Amino acid sequence: MKNIILFDSSDTRNHLLPLTYTRPIAELRIGILTIREKWEHWLEGVASHITQDYLAEKYPINIADDNYIIDSSILPNEALCNLINDLEYNQALLHEGELVAARLDDIHLERLGEMDAKDFNGVEVGVKFTQVSKVWHIFQHNHAELCLDFQQLTNGRLSQMLSKSNQVIGNPSNIFLEEGAKVECAILNVTDAPIYIGKNAEIMEGAMIRGGLALCENAQVKMGAKLYGANTIGPNCKVGGEVGNSVLLANSNKGHDGYLGNSVLGEWCNLGADTNTSNLKNTYEEVKLWSYVEQRFAKTGQQFLGLVMGDHSKAGINTMFNTGTVVGVATNVFGTGFPRNFIPSFAWGGHEGLISHRYEQAIKTATIVAARRNINLSDIDKSILQHIFDATKAERSWEKN
Repeated sequence: MKNIILFDSSDTRNHLLPLTYTRPIAELRIGILTIREKWEHWLEGVASHITQDYLAEKYPINIADDNYIIDSSILPNEALCNLINDLEYNQALLHEGELVAARLDDIHLERLGEMDAKDFNGVEVGVKFTQVSKVWHIFQHNHAELCLDFQQLTNGRLSQMLSKSNQVIGNPSNIFLEEGAKVECAILNVTDAPIYIGKNAEIMEGAMIRGGLALCENAQVKMGAKLYGANTIGPNCKVGGEVGNSVLLANSNKGHDGYLGNSVLGEWCNLGADTNTSNLKNTYEEVKLWSYVEQRFAKTGQQFLGLVMGDHSKAGINTMFNTGTVVGVATNVFGTGFPRNFIPSFAWGGHEGLISHRYEQAIKTATIVAARRNINLSDIDKSILQHIFDATKAERSWEKN
């Protein structure tokens, strides 16, 4: 088994905030699998992380005598993995002078932070690959990654039987059910992309699904839901209403009517009933999105861009999110009207104003929510949230007054 170490570039990590406040880049999910799981599958190894110091206790690095170091924002493909498998000791793959991957012994790995591209025995990659370096890349590349993951995970395996109560449009072989998956009285269109239904996941009666769809382990699609585009519903998530080209990382709920499109939700998020996101401006112009790097709204080059929400954030019933809204970590949004397009971490309120979401109250809520899924919010998780609370104080401009 290869020892894989996935490293976070600070610049790329900052462009992926608020999602990377609470996780290394490689723990982001795109397609069916997380980036880490993809590399473990493709290279037949076990991966750990080089990440932010405050995340390192939860995501520790594992160093061996022989290590494959890979940029965590890069997604594997066959051509790239062939090059990585052919690496010799202390040889590197570079792209435009930046490190893509290297095979290092433990001595050279210890010096990694002191080295730059010219210090490596490096060769240019010379093959195409996909990189997740902006938050919208997660849903933008989701279709291609879902199809690739589906092929990798189901090749040579038999699906569980699909109930005859369902109506299938397209080739039934593009539907795969893991053990314990349940689907009844649904319309499943796999003409353009596959549908993957994970272990013990469920699609309830009356749902209309157009692939691609990754419904991960223990996730649930509610009755009468309408899903289209390439959607990823992460482990233990629940979705209802209308969802298009969106990714829910894990343990999050959009359980009721309302529209979610071209969006990414972190873990432990909840959208109240009839919450809606706008993913297209009335003028059809390019969407600007809050940039944590530039500390302003920056051009994205995207016409369709909805909501990006960090972990542990919630929206009350009938919340209306404008095109290109960013919500930080542990924020509670509610009230009438459109809230502002950037809501900092640990904020409380909406259109009529914001106050701070006290750390103690946020932890209390997070503990209760996790316990409902029989998950313990660990002391490490609490310390990560404490760090984020302190680190984002400057974002909460009202605290200065």
